[in-house]
Amino acid sequence: MTEKTADRVRRRRHATPGRIERVGRQAIPKPRVIFALLLLLGLVSVLLLDGYLRSEVGGDQRVRSDASNSEVPDSIVDGGPILSFVNGRARTQSVADKTIVLTFDDGPDPEYTEKVLKILKQQDVPGTFFLIGSMVSRYPGIVKNMVDQGNEVGVHTFTHVDLSYQSAARVKREIAQTQLALAGAAGITTTLFRAPYSSTNNAIDNESWPVYQRLGAMGYTSVFIDTDSEDWQEPGVSKIIKWATPKDGEGAAVLFHDAGGDRTDTLKALPAYIKKMKAKGYTFTTVSGAQADGQAAEAEGGQAVDQEAGAVAGAAGGGAGGPPGGTPGAGGATGPGGNVEQMAHRQATGATLWEGRALIAAVAVAEWSVPGLATGLAVVGVAVMGRFALMLVLARRHHRQRNRRRFAWGPPVYEPVSVIVPAYNEKECIANTLNSLAASTHPIEIVVVDDGSTDGTAEIAESLGLPNVRVVRQENAGKSAALNNGVRQATHDIVVMMDGDTVFEPDTVRQLVQPFGDERVGAVAGNAKVGNRNTVIGAWQHIEYVMGFNLDRRMYDLLRCMPTIPGAIGAFRRRAVLDVGGMSEDTLAEDTDITIALHRAGWRVVYAEHARAWTEAPASVGQLWRQRYRWSYGTMQALWKHRGSVVDKGPSGRFGRVGMPLVVLFQIVTPVFAPLIDVFTVYAMIFVDLKASLLAWLAVLLVQLLCAAYAFRLDKEKYRYLLMMPLQQIAYRQLMYLVLIHSTVTALTGGRLRWQKLKRTGEVGAPRPGTGAA
Repeated sequence: MTEKTADRVRRRRHATPGRIERVGRQAIPKPRVIFALLLLLGLVSVLLLDGYLRSEVGGDQRVRSDASNSEVPDSIVDGGPILSFVNGRARTQSVADKTIVLTFDDGPDPEYTEKVLKILKQQDVPGTFFLIGSMVSRYPGIVKNMVDQGNEVGVHTFTHVDLSYQSAARVKREIAQTQLALAGAAGITTTLFRAPYSSTNNAIDNESWPVYQRLGAMGYTSVFIDTDSEDWQEPGVSKIIKWATPKDGEGAAVLFHDAGGDRTDTLKALPAYIKKMKAKGYTFTTVSGAQADGQAAEAEGGQAVDQEAGAVAGAAGGGAGGPPGGTPGAGGATGPGGNVEQMAHRQATGATLWEGRALIAAVAVAEWSVPGLATGLAVVGVAVMGRFALMLVLARRHHRQRNRRRFAWGPPVYEPVSVIVPAYNEKECIANTLNSLAASTHPIEIVVVDDGSTDGTAEIAESLGLPNVRVVRQENAGKSAALNNGVRQATHDIVVMMDGDTVFEPDTVRQLVQPFGDERVGAVAGNAKVGNRNTVIGAWQHIEYVMGFNLDRRMYDLLRCMPTIPGAIGAFRRRAVLDVGGMSEDTLAEDTDITIALHRAGWRVVYAEHARAWTEAPASVGQLWRQRYRWSYGTMQALWKHRGSVVDKGPSGRFGRVGMPLVVLFQIVTPVFAPLIDVFTVYAMIFVDLKASLLAWLAVLLVQLLCAAYAFRLDKEKYRYLLMMPLQQIAYRQLMYLVLIHSTVTALTGGRLRWQKLKRTGEVGAPRPGTGAA
């Protein structure tokens, strides 16, 4: 068999067909980036909607209650509780004697409203419910049942905000949103309105009066009260009944609450109150029913019940400027179902109906999504904290074990090794790389594989005149092909692989190859360091390398499931690499692919913390995006390719059932959810509790800082870079989230990704021994 044929056979052995593994030269289309951004935007929208629905924005409190009422007509202040405007003229109407209009505010409530409805049905009396739009959108079924039962509904704003000091646009929005919620929930709109924090007519002041005038011009009837049960104070059943009872047989609009607190006393008082009033000869009706009774009395020539002459306001909402999207019942004298007691209802039609249904659907999504996301984040949070704890424990154990005075892998390794340097257009870096290798304290041969460079990289390498350096030229075929060529050219049993932009310390190779004193070790991961760390983006990557990569590798080493030997610094037994088919060209993460393949072949993969390499990290956001996109996508390819290890036995099964779940959880799932923690923190700060949420976020940051500080201590790094960590958590994490989403979408849709060469400056050089990381 020729060498060319053998190479094809090795490629076939290493290749596993599948959509996720296809790698081509086509660039990723921009819509995938847009999709990632849309996912984040969708989440933010859901959270904002959920917060708005819970009435925790807009200030659920009375702005002020001591304004003058000098501009309010006396006829209104002293009039009845039903205020309407006809032809621009205000008029009030009282409830007829021996008549009760039961009104309920602040619902619907999932616990109490249904029980109130059950009591009304048992007692065969109707009620008028002034509903909060946000609650309607969350519990549409209750509202539909309420209307179907024959009760009447009115608008109580969307977020229970005091409208007296709100802009005209805000007032209109509060009303319109509630109408949409009613349309989506029950297929109706209404002409009735009650303002939050309102009570009797004499509470109308100079600030609220213009609001009622504007609403009147829009066709709304504002409803006040005659008697207040004050059940919101929870005074006890007997006092609720006493305070709700009108004097001397007078009619009254009576206020109860079916939401907004503990309504146990209300539920007990309500049936007793109804029975008491029936025994006194009272009848019960709705606001529309009371209006109809007044109209009938006027038509018969009886005593006028309005306090100011004017047209009858029974159907005030049906005129121009009334609630949108509705049509009155037959003849305008009844509601949609022909019920006089629902005369204020209008059948929702057209855009109003469909927009209302869309609102209900959106709210349903928010209602299910937010608790689900919160639960998921709680699980992820526990997992992340558990990982931190596990990393700290195992990292400490790893450090103590590997730094014992008498620790040894086996017999010292003195034999020469081959260092393979794949290079493609590395003219800025290749000289620093080779000069650092020339200073090695361990005997080495250097094989530079020039992968079709067009910038003179090979010529620069040859011109240095360094001993034991061979330059091998090949047509451009990619990094994996270059490494495989280097392995074939190597003359020693141990090969060290590095990037063409990386520099080694003099003792790096010696430290890196000592674990091969243990015959079970097939590969060794070195300690990659960021050399260009004096910029913001460089400092962020430096923190990530020390904490996210090297602390992880200590943990994976002890668990014997190291997922990746970094391309910047790794060492292999040559025969182990050849046995698994060489460096795979099936994925973009050839380092992860070969590492998993070695595990599956039964070799141990370990971490040498003292073998340091200095690499040039991406210096711009665009370069960082391209690098991490390739890493992330390549890792997914490698995991998918080796998914069969989950059911394997022996070392392969150990990686499949220990290493692979850890990689999936902490390199794919957790990074996706990590930015959501920040989003939820902002959500909680705005809608829940600013102080508690901020303290919780700071507590998590403190835990991360402690872990990072310990990682820096183990690597003997300077702590000053940790000052960049809070900003890293806010900005850098979001970028990594978008990269991961981009990679996931590419993988799921079978997209193709070309190899992406990063721009290098050649600014990184190895520090003098003992200087650490300045």
